[in-house]
Amino acid sequence: MRAEERRITTSVLVIGTGGAGLRAAIELAEHGVDVLALGKRPRLDAHTSLAAGGINAALGTMDSADSWQQHAADTIKESYYLADPRTVEVVTRGAEQAIGDLVRFGMQLAREDDGRISQRFFGAHKYRRTAFAGDYTGLEIQRALIGRAEQLQIPILDSLYVTRILTDDNTVSGAYGFDLVDGTRYLIHADAVILAAGGHTRIWRHTSSRRDENTGDSFRLAADAGARLRDAELVQFHPSGILEPENAAGTLVSEAARGEGGVLRNALGERYMERYDPKRMELSTRDRVALAGFTEIKEGRGTPQGGVWLDVSHLSRETIMTRLPRLRQQMLELQMLDITAEPMEVAPTAHYSMGGVWVRHEDHGTGVDGLYAIGEASSGLHGANRLGGNSLVELLVYGRIVGRAAAAYSAGLVVHRRSHEAEGQAREEIRGLLAADGRENVRALQRAVRNTMTEHAGVVRDETGLKQGLQGIDEIEGRAASLGIYPDIAGFAGLAHAFDLKASLLAARATLASALERRETRGCHNRSDYPATDPAFQVNLVWSPADGVVREPIAAVPDEISQLIVDVSSIGKLVE
Repeated sequence: MRAEERRITTSVLVIGTGGAGLRAAIELAEHGVDVLALGKRPRLDAHTSLAAGGINAALGTMDSADSWQQHAADTIKESYYLADPRTVEVVTRGAEQAIGDLVRFGMQLAREDDGRISQRFFGAHKYRRTAFAGDYTGLEIQRALIGRAEQLQIPILDSLYVTRILTDDNTVSGAYGFDLVDGTRYLIHADAVILAAGGHTRIWRHTSSRRDENTGDSFRLAADAGARLRDAELVQFHPSGILEPENAAGTLVSEAARGEGGVLRNALGERYMERYDPKRMELSTRDRVALAGFTEIKEGRGTPQGGVWLDVSHLSRETIMTRLPRLRQQMLELQMLDITAEPMEVAPTAHYSMGGVWVRHEDHGTGVDGLYAIGEASSGLHGANRLGGNSLVELLVYGRIVGRAAAAYSAGLVVHRRSHEAEGQAREEIRGLLAADGRENVRALQRAVRNTMTEHAGVVRDETGLKQGLQGIDEIEGRAASLGIYPDIAGFAGLAHAFDLKASLLAARATLASALERRETRGCHNRSDYPATDPAFQVNLVWSPADGVVREPIAAVPDEISQLIVDVSSIGKLVE
């Protein structure tokens, strides 16, 4: 195996090749700016490709009364008033252009017979504003962006793991990393860096994220560069993730199963949603259904494997074959389970990081000069509950804005900064890990992190558990000092896992500390020892390694939006 170092220079470096990273790279290339995009997994396999439901924009193609202001009002209400109203305005105002960009890039959205873009109800939206492409919207967005990137001949490096963003005097100068296959080091000089490397949901035992993604890479890279994290405790748990096979635990059972009439039952056969939301039952909000399932399992009414039953077998075979074909095929492939005849065993699963790197609303700058964050890596839009369909439009709106901001920043520089000290530290970090010959196994420690977070910072939290969780992270960090890393003929995956572990530990600490500070119940954040919502905590919690958790006020909601905030009817809708 080789381990030489390659040096690359670019104006802007994009870390992450999902929807957010590619959209930013496209904007840069369309304006003639030198850009390089890189990711640790193949671009067609980016996390964006898993998104199913759709993308929101107040196009008014189905309901002409819709507006960006109403979209903003719905978003702020469902965030439990923790979303930044300025960020919400930027996204909802820019959503229509984001859809237009997708069409320009060649994406085929579902359309009505007369050519209008189809839109449907999704989540707690007042109007139909979710555009879609079947039940694979994210995959189609990813394909369209890759196609446009290829047209623009944007250089994209797959299988390149970034270990550090290089900074000096609070200013970015590039990044350092290595090739996952042959270990080649990469020193990348860049005027600006756009961080689009996802969230941190993989630090729980059950998660909809796949293996080795969303391990908190963005959190670690940003924090090590001097940025801060906002609302790390606000994590959306999806009500229905499968429990087996182990390598697919947490994989989502689409909410379409409940939308089409699926029924939730505990191990006693009781349709337990009658106790939690007798009006909406299985069509209740995502956070409430997840909490109900968690409570049934915790109180001993769950299945022997620690789940509940989701049953669609009472529906006609025709309904399942035409309305839930992807789900039926998924369960056959993963479990040899025929959902037309048998129920599915599910449990709440960590699904989406609603917090992330602290960013400015206008350009998603992080406070570190030249460093930006977008997509699930960033924060500000979702607050304590994410509206379905908002995450995909966020990628596109801020991908465009941040691409332009990074281009302007690069163009305005008088000198191109370099830091030999930062480069040396990055090299030494890798060398030190490769020289490690301790007895601790990195996979075992990753599992310990996931067990700790599941036990102490899951759907329901309390002070005792959160403090125990922090003690557990302290213990795991101590064990991590004795890692053994051994590259083999299969590549440098072990080294990548070591950096994943570093990221998971930092993300876990930020999450636990912030959850401990948020002494209330609000949206996705359930404190059994503080069951009420506290107006004093209508603030963002910002964490950094140096300062811990501090409270940050939230901007006022403009009158033109606040007057539109109303309770939205859930009749005929699956509420997110």
